[in-house]
Amino acid sequence: MFLTWLDSNSWLLEIGSKRILIDPWLVGSLIFSNLDWLFKGSRPQERPIPENIDLILLSQGLEDHTHPPTLKQLDHTIKVVASPNAAKVVKQLGYTQITTLAHGESFILDEQVEIKATLGSPIGPTLVENGYLLKELESGLTVYYEPHGYHSPQVKQAAPVDVVITPFVDMTLPLLGPIIQGKNSILEVAKSLQPQLILPTAAGGDVIFEGLLMKLVQTKGSAEELRTLLEKNNLATRVMEPTPGDRIELPLEKRALAI
Repeated sequence: MFLTWLDSNSWLLEIGSKRILIDPWLVGSLIFSNLDWLFKGSRPQERPIPENIDLILLSQGLEDHTHPPTLKQLDHTIKVVASPNAAKVVKQLGYTQITTLAHGESFILDEQVEIKATLGSPIGPTLVENGYLLKELESGLTVYYEPHGYHSPQVKQAAPVDVVITPFVDMTLPLLGPIIQGKNSILEVAKSLQPQLILPTAAGGDVIFEGLLMKLVQTKGSAEELRTLLEKNNLATRVMEPTPGDRIELPLEKRALAI
């Protein structure tokens, strides 16, 4: 299993001989609702569009997960699996093979990878977006992805999970509360899912963030703090911090499949 971090929440996961592009933001700036004075993300140079993508996986309909400029450049015939909110965006962009997953629903990609939607991040008072469990059917190796650190108690039913991709840090806005909650949720995830590896998402990588929101955001937590926390709780989970753009083979041991 190989993984390439493409900055922020964007990942290329190679699992079961399939190449899955997760929440891609690869070109242009990241701006919410055209309010660049409020928030703007940019990078020194654009990421190249990966080749031979088998599936695009979208967890949320917000621009940092379903990035219109990037999606406009990708082949619109690529299969897409998306939350209901994200599916609306790609449908408007003209994608032709869209599978919408509600919480608890699954999709099997070419009899090699099972993708199951979990309860993810709350967006506003009524909308809850998706997290995902991705299982390589031949080996049983499983990846859990939730980009804002909101973990449903039901996810523990999937344990053990081999790889967890989720934030390590808390990002909080005064009066509004947490927009990302990694520091306060990561230990419980490690205890319940027993992952071999944890990798951070929602971090900046090579990205430069600016705007009013970034002046107000308070950030707490780090990879080193997480390592110390895992050690204190006698957990063997390893913390990996990938370099943006580097393709890494995940050092995983195959576990016995349940009968």
